[in-house]
This record gives sequence, structure tokens and C-alpha cells, in this order.
Amino acid sequence: MRKKRTLSIDIGGSGLKAAVLDERGRMLGEKVRVATPSPASPRRLLEALDGLVARLPAFDRVSVGFPGVIRNGRVLTAHNLGDHQWQGYRLAEVVARRWSRPVRTCNDADMQGLAVVRGKGLEVVVTLGTGFGSAMFEDGRLLPHLEFAHHRLTSKHTYEQFVGQAALERVGRKRWNRRVEKVIESLRALTHFDRLYVGGGNARLIRVKFARDVRVVSNKAGILGGIALWKGRGR
Repeated sequence: MRKKRTLSIDIGGSGLKAAVLDERGRMLGEKVRVATPSPASPRRLLEALDGLVARLPAFDRVSVGFPGVIRNGRVLTAHNLGDHQWQGYRLAEVVARRWSRPVRTCNDADMQGLAVVRGKGLEVVVTLGTGFGSAMFEDGRLLPHLEFAHHRLTSKHTYEQFVGQAALERVGRKRWNRRVEKVIESLRALTHFDRLYVGGGNARLIRVKFARDVRVVSNKAGILGGIALWKGRGR
């Protein structure tokens, strides 16, 4: 009997990425990517995913990492896709009907974290890309999602406004790297993490020498974490 294959999708503000994983979480071939449509209405985004999936091997189930708060397969927020179009959208239900496969969903930073955490102590994951993602784990268990991105970091900026893509373009890489350092130290004071992981598409631009309890991880983790949603590690 063929082992189950998982289609893992990472929805980002600028790109849609997907790959099919075997039961051990290894990619069956290379991941594929297309630009996130703009505007990113649910209809246009799902049509883009149809084209992406057509380039991949057969699959039995689906994991979706979504850039916003998503609970029980239903979208609560989607700031970088256009909130008003997505609020209340039953993403898991719609995708399951569309592809006739069971679907599980979570926040995109949560999914990245599922691929990298060690499962010991309090671990925090942040993703740097179009926006700012965050996830927290205690002894390997995914905690309820906290949306740090839109919480105030300074009197003028939220976390996302401080280190998101728009800030990077505005202040340049050198100042942006100093801002990333400030964000890490803010999260250290706020959570007293045992380990923190930095991922996302802009993590490759980091030139900071972090303390030993902070590690930069591959952006592939946003895909590889999809297998954990079917192994009892997600929600």
C-alpha cells in the first residue's frame, strides 16, 4: 500500500511555494513557486495555487501555512493579502472541496516552527518577509497563536512596520539588521525564550552575530513543517 504523500503549501505576501512530502517529511522533487497575485483575492489566489499544484506529483492530503491568524481552518486576519476579502473565509473547507483531499491549516510561522523546533523548553520562531511572523512552542507543543506582528514595538512602529519588507526598503540593510537585533532582544525580554529561530525569505540578509540561543534557519522550513500537521504536533 503506497504511503501517504502530503502537499505542503506556504502562502506568502509575495510568493506561493509548494512541494509534495513523503511520510518522513522529505521533498519528492523540488519545490515550486509563483508570485502571489495582486490583489490577492481568495479566487485569484486559489487559481494561482491550481497552477502550482499541477506541476507537482500526486498527493493524498494537504497542509497550508497561511500569513495571518487562522483557527479551525477559518481565516481571522490576513493583513498582507487584503484583510476584508479574507475575514471569515473557510480556507480548509474550500481547498478540501476544490482538490477532493483532506486539508489542515495553520499560520505560516507556526508551520515553519514545526520543522525546526527541538521540542525542549520555550522556543520562539520569527519569520522575516513581506511581513513579520511569529510562533511559540513549549516542549514541542504549538501554543495558541499570538500575532506579534501588529503589536507595538516602539511609539511609532509595530513589529511588522519596524522590520517588514517596506522597512527594509526604506532604511537599507545595515539599519534593518540593527532593527532585527532590537526585535530579538524585545522578544527575549517579553518571553524569556530558551531558543529563538529566525526564518523567512529575508533571513538570508541577516549579518548579525547572534547569541548561541538564536539561530537563522532555512526558508524551506515553511514547506517542511507541513508533515507535522499530520503527526500530532500541530493544531
